[in-house]
Amino acid sequence: MQSAPSSSTVPSALAVALEQFRATVPLVHCLTNTVVTNFTANVVLAAGGAPAMVDNPHEAGEFAAVAGGVLINLGTPQDHTVAAMRLAAAAASAHAVPWVLDPVAAGAIGWRTQVAVELLAAHPAIVRGNASEILGLLGGAGGKGVESSHSSDDAVESARRLATDLGAVVAVSGPTDYLTDGARTLALSNGHQLMTRVTGVGCALGALMAGFAAVTADRLTAAAAATTLLCLAAEEAPKNGTGSFAVGLLDALGSITPEKLAARVALEER
Repeated sequence: MQSAPSSSTVPSALAVALEQFRATVPLVHCLTNTVVTNFTANVVLAAGGAPAMVDNPHEAGEFAAVAGGVLINLGTPQDHTVAAMRLAAAAASAHAVPWVLDPVAAGAIGWRTQVAVELLAAHPAIVRGNASEILGLLGGAGGKGVESSHSSDDAVESARRLATDLGAVVAVSGPTDYLTDGARTLALSNGHQLMTRVTGVGCALGALMAGFAAVTADRLTAAAAATTLLCLAAEEAPKNGTGSFAVGLLDALGSITPEKLAARVALEER
């Protein structure tokens, strides 16, 4: 059962979201980039969800309509996958399935920026990106390819404006993660710098957000719970190197209990 939206997001609400995620095992339909497909699927599985990587235009719309949540990630767009993304976004919107847009390299590369802006019209529940990508959706120059040229602090006010305009949650990743629905803004400070040294961690976070949005009606709580879960797992993973860290991150995801999540989240509402 989905929870009702609340006026504030507190650690106990994040714990409830994790309980619901694992009890429900939401089907997360991922249209994501070819670099991270396997890792993203494993993150969703390790957290307690059920991933499906359906990205062809023959099936994407039909599948999105029956999924719990949908991720659309623009990391490696091709004509046929973009066609599938358009169909999936339209079907998700028509069937009230929450979907997440990850506008990889928006603002830095023209065609994908155009695609990302076009997809915003299909009403994503959550938009997740680094600071340059969020600024790029609003006409900024974007970053250096997929890397951000801005800090998350630089994009907070723009994120609030975009969230208000879209009626959605906007999540800005960085050393401090900022998440806002326009009226409420959360600052989350968990995580570890090795998260930026493993390909696909941010992309997988978008999939987790889609899964949490499937079971939590308050989208800000859903995005915050997904972010906290992944960041706490990163804190618990071994730090011997990027390879062991990536495997340890998957191992740690299942060990984060709702109680641990509520106790250790570094959350400030602004």
